[in-house]
Amino acid sequence: MKYDFGRLIDRRGTGAVKWDMRQQLFGRADVLPMWVADMDFAIADPITAALEKRIAHPVYGYAAVSQSLVDAVVARLWRKYAWRVEPEWLVFTPGVISALGAALKAFTHPGDAVVINDPVYHPFWSLVPGAGCRIAASPLRFEGGRYRFDLEDLKRRFAPPWSGFMAAPQPKALILCSPHNPVGRVWTKDELTDVGRAVIDAGAVVISDEVHCELLFDGLKHTPFASISEEFAQNSVVCMSASKTFNLAGLAASVIIIPNPRLRADFQAARSGILPNPDILSMTALEAAFRDGDEWLEQLLAYLQGNLDFLADFFERRIPRIKAIRPQGTYLVWLDCRGLGLDRKDLREFFIHRAGLGLDEGHRFGAAGEGFMRMNIACPRSVLEEAVRKIEIAAIRG
Repeated sequence: MKYDFGRLIDRRGTGAVKWDMRQQLFGRADVLPMWVADMDFAIADPITAALEKRIAHPVYGYAAVSQSLVDAVVARLWRKYAWRVEPEWLVFTPGVISALGAALKAFTHPGDAVVINDPVYHPFWSLVPGAGCRIAASPLRFEGGRYRFDLEDLKRRFAPPWSGFMAAPQPKALILCSPHNPVGRVWTKDELTDVGRAVIDAGAVVISDEVHCELLFDGLKHTPFASISEEFAQNSVVCMSASKTFNLAGLAASVIIIPNPRLRADFQAARSGILPNPDILSMTALEAAFRDGDEWLEQLLAYLQGNLDFLADFFERRIPRIKAIRPQGTYLVWLDCRGLGLDRKDLREFFIHRAGLGLDEGHRFGAAGEGFMRMNIACPRSVLEEAVRKIEIAAIRG
């Protein structure tokens, strides 16, 4: 392999949230951090080369979205998903979360309800009330070690008030997480179609966070929500980025695909004066990743597959009281820790002070996350081995 993902890279003292905020977040500066979704791997060589070339130019003025960047995005979406996207559909923002906030501002009014699927990426829980809206949580169903949409619950929530669902007004939007963070599901086209029908038939909009869409295992394929049909395209917004796939979270650039011109105009109006274009270096990195990052990505996925196989086998054989929910996508593993018999406080104590690990606590992802933890496995294998052995020792000691 050209890239050495097993190489240990010291990120301490670089301003990395993951490493330099351990004391503030976990009360200990020596925990092994395996929480926030960035990778401890060096980025692809073509991205570094593109950044170095741009940095060599001594002027850093306001940056326009280049035609070459637009072409790179359009070409990648066709190559990856056979999705023919028109250039005018693309809007570039400095990150997906800020784009989700702008979308809520554009497509809802204060007091409206917005549906999210519990457990789900924790910023969703603050984005919705931040837009003045009410959260309507539709919990995922966890059956046989696998998460699914509760389609009947979704249909009830988007049904008219007189259908018997507590006389609640119809939600105006669903924030979809696809692939799903934290449970790692890669939703099938059929599942997405069923969800889309429930939402769109009610006159609501799907805002789809697809930031993890290229981090897939076992030969699975991602289906962009708006690619399913023209009707779905006209009633949705798709948010993508290179940040997770290519480890560029610190270079904030995302592409928002909005085929409907009315929705696009509303989104542009909502972001005006608040949400600028990405900066020149972020757009440089995004274009280089989409054009020339596939060799790195192919090798990354093979390495992550090895990490996942090792982790799943270790928990099954050595720590059976903790169940690793094997993700179909993302490099985040959802750990079912309910077998430890610990409440929220004691579970935090177990991982931080007994195992010496900094993970994401499941309750932050919603009520359905109680008793779970989220673990980032995008690290050298030796670090992952150290982490699971720490958990094993803590479990043995009780």
